[in-house]
Amino acid sequence: MKTANGYEFKGMVIPEYMAEGVDLYVADHIPPGGFLTAVICNDLSKAVGAADGENIHIIPAYIAYFYNEAPSDCWGSVEKYTKWVKD
Repeated sequence: MKTANGYEFKGMVIPEYMAEGVDLYVADHIPPGGFLTAVICNDLSKAVGAADGENIHIIPAYIAYFYNEAPSDCWGSVEKYTKWVKD
């Protein structure tokens, strides 16, 4: 599995300050902050509301990372997120 640090999708890059939270969640099942949790749970309205000035513009990069690189069991719904952090 590729780490999230520097992951690029259509010119959008996951920044270093966010990549650690993504990687800790995927590899070690450690819950991330509100923005990433919303992305992982596939809740666009919460993700937009929780995004900072940089992340609001690169949400598609996070979706592409989870779709292309992360296990499908760890993202896409609240149920998958909840199970992942409990495992």
